[in-house]
Amino acid sequence: METKSMELGKMDTSHRNEPTYLAWSIFSTFCCCLPLGIAAIICSCRVDNANTLGDAGKAQESSRIAKNLNIASLVLGLIVLILVIVMLVI
Repeated sequence: METKSMELGKMDTSHRNEPTYLAWSIFSTFCCCLPLGIAAIICSCRVDNANTLGDAGKAQESSRIAKNLNIASLVLGLIVLILVIVMLVI
């Protein structure tokens, strides 16, 4: 007979949910770069779904992609902003 690692009435909290970066993705969509922000929102939703289903590998991968897309969107938005300011000054 197998021994159970959980006692009756206690939930298994050994898995951790990956961050979705959804708020950052929405900000990136409206303020930085629309195409990269939309892709980041899609990946953020995939993270949420994978967290709900308990698929840690897919959640981790989608979270990493969402984070990288948000960073790229922010950098691209800042570059465009700097270029616009430089063009206005010149």
